[in-house]
Formats: sequence, structure tokens, C-alpha cells
Amino acid sequence: MGRGEAQSVGRDQVAAPKSLWRNRDFLLLWTGQVLSTLGTRMSSVAVPLLVLSMTGSASKAGVAGFVSTLPYLLFYLPAGALLDRLDRRRVMWWCEAVRVVALGSIPVALYLDRLTFGFLLVAGFVGGTCFVFFSVAEKSVLPSLVASEQLTPALAQQEAKSRAAGLAGPPLGGFLYGVSHALPFLADALSYVISLVTLSFIRADLRVERKEPARPLWREVGAGVRWLLREPFIRVTVVCVALTNVMFQALTLILIVLARDLGASSGITGAVLGFFGCGGLAGAFAAPWIQRRLSPRTVAIGATWLWVALLIPIAAMPTPLTLGPLVAAMAFVGPVWNVVVVGYQYKVIPDHMLARVKSIVLLVSWGAIPFGSLIAGALLDAASPRGSVLALSGLTLLVAVIATVSPGIRKAAVLTGR
Repeated sequence: MGRGEAQSVGRDQVAAPKSLWRNRDFLLLWTGQVLSTLGTRMSSVAVPLLVLSMTGSASKAGVAGFVSTLPYLLFYLPAGALLDRLDRRRVMWWCEAVRVVALGSIPVALYLDRLTFGFLLVAGFVGGTCFVFFSVAEKSVLPSLVASEQLTPALAQQEAKSRAAGLAGPPLGGFLYGVSHALPFLADALSYVISLVTLSFIRADLRVERKEPARPLWREVGAGVRWLLREPFIRVTVVCVALTNVMFQALTLILIVLARDLGASSGITGAVLGFFGCGGLAGAFAAPWIQRRLSPRTVAIGATWLWVALLIPIAAMPTPLTLGPLVAAMAFVGPVWNVVVVGYQYKVIPDHMLARVKSIVLLVSWGAIPFGSLIAGALLDAASPRGSVLALSGLTLLVAVIATVSPGIRKAAVLTGR
């Protein structure tokens, strides 16, 4: 191990119960994040609806989405190196505390009739920044909370958490928004309060132990970048994820506008987006079974072609609710990718570099998301929602071709254990 590099508890050394559901610390983190993610999903559907109501501009709705996700591009890279030096539980606690204030300020501004488009942009940027640091910390502590044999089920449960929130959050957010524009944001702020409480009861020491002084931040980031560039499967799949995330982020706004054009209420619009969660939850439950039967390279190639085949028909759907099954099928594939492909990452990334490498992975894959919002706004200004869907199909076809022809994916080793 090089001078100043971190050393964390090995994932095979974690003393965890045989059942994941008896792992107290994991359950505390997971439960808090179920509610926190649910709140985030509720407010995420409310923000574009609120911007469209305030401004009538799809482009401004796209700008709001861009600004709230811009921290993915700005902060993921330094976040990993910083979190290899800090108490990650404390970082997560402060992130949730700041999000309580950021999201809670929106209903206050609404009540005082002081809410502006700029205010929404600032609140979204602050919330997105907290999300960046929280997500890197959450992903890097997972091997410290579960034993190696629990890693695949833990990843599946993390996916189930996200997808269940995606199922319930958008329709609930749309319903609450219909009752009062402030309610989705109040519910989101409350969810972060509950997450704060669960984080406070985690007993595990989530700091990274260092035997030697830390090196300069830029050198530690550089070490993570060099490691990633030498791992072809992860390198190529991260690029594929980045482009796919652009597509899904753009598709969300396009579906909101398409559903509205087809006569959907805010509640029905939320229900359409809720199909993302329905399909994703099913995919999360199926992912461990699929992981035992399909290799990472098979999933990486097959998933991209499935997305192409499912996206194109969306442009022809005649009513809002007929969009749902296709949306659900697209979402089913995502958790399978995440459990199988991300599980591969956990098997090959060294423990002491986990936060740094994962932050770089997240920088590329999630840092592309802001551009999805801008692309959606531009497409909707230039073409109809149906034409915008077809344009996204072309992008997804490019991803499928990259995955299929890449030697880094086709020649990936099949790993059977850590």
C-alpha cells in the first residue's frame, strides 16, 4: 500500500448476522433512506410542475433540473477523496440536516408569496450538493456494514429502496401537489428529519483508518483515476451508464410534457412516472436471481438493446396510462444492471480506494445527468414530445452499439468471488 493511502475494514472481516434483516446498522441506514428517497421522489415531480405553473416554460423546467443536478458534475470527484479522510456517518448526518433547511424553505417561501424561479434554483443546487456527498458516503460504507456474502442481497435491497420510492413517490408527489403546491416539499423535508434520527443510532465506526498521513487531495484523486483507466470493463460501462442516464433524465421531463399534452392531470402524470418505480421494484427483486445466471458482460450488452426496443414505441402511445407498461419495462432493466455491474465493481475495487473510485464512477455516470434536463428542454422547444422521444431513441441506440462492439465488455472476466 502506497504512502498515505487509506485502509478500511475489509469486507470479508465484517461481523454481520447471517440474515441481512438482522443487521441492525444496515437496517437503520436502509430504513432512513427509504423515507428520504421517497421524499426526494415526491419533490422531484413537484419541481417541474411548479416551474411550468410559474413560468409556462419547458426550457425553464429543464434549467431547474439542470441546476439541481449540476453538483453531480462539480463535486463528485473531490467528494470521494474527502470522504476517505472523514467520518462518513457525520458527513451523511450534516447532508440530511442541510437538506431539511433547503427543501423546507420552499413551502415557507410559497406561504409568504416570495417564491421565485431563482429561489427554486438555489434550493435545488444546495439539495443536489448534499445528495452528492451523501451518495458517495452511503456507497462507500456498504462493505463496512455487511459481510461479503451479504453484498449482493444488500445491493438488491438498495435498489428495492430506490425503486419502491420511485413507485410511490411520483404519484404521491403529484397528488400532494394537487392538494397544495407546498405539501410535497414539506413531506420531503420531514423525510430528511427521519433519516437524521436513524443515522444517529448507527453504532458502526464508518471512518477510514489511516496508518500514514494523507497525501495531497489531487494526488489521491489521481490515483483513483489511474486505477479506473486500467480497468476496461468498468471504464466502458461507466460511459454507457452516463449516456443512459442522460436519456432517462431527459425522458422524465418529456414524459411529463407528453402526459400533459395527452390530457393528464398532475395526479395521472405522477402515476405515469410511478411506473418507473413499479418496474424498478420488480427488477430489484429479480436481480439476485439474474445475477446468479448471467455474466456482467451479458447484462451490459443485453440491457442496452432492451432499452432501445422499449423506448421507440413510447412515441406512439395514444393515452397517458398506456405509457406506463413501457416505462415499467424500461425501469425493470435498471436494477439488474446496477446489481450485476455494480456488484462487479465492488469485487475488483480495492477497499482503501473504494470512495475515490466510486466518486469518479459517479462523477461520470451521474455528472452527465444535468445535460439530460437541458437536452429535454431543447428538444421540447424544437420538436413535439413524440419527436423528442424518437431523438432519445437514437442516443440509446448509440449506447447499445458501444456496449456491443467494445472489447472491454466482450472480454470481461467472469468473477466468482472476492
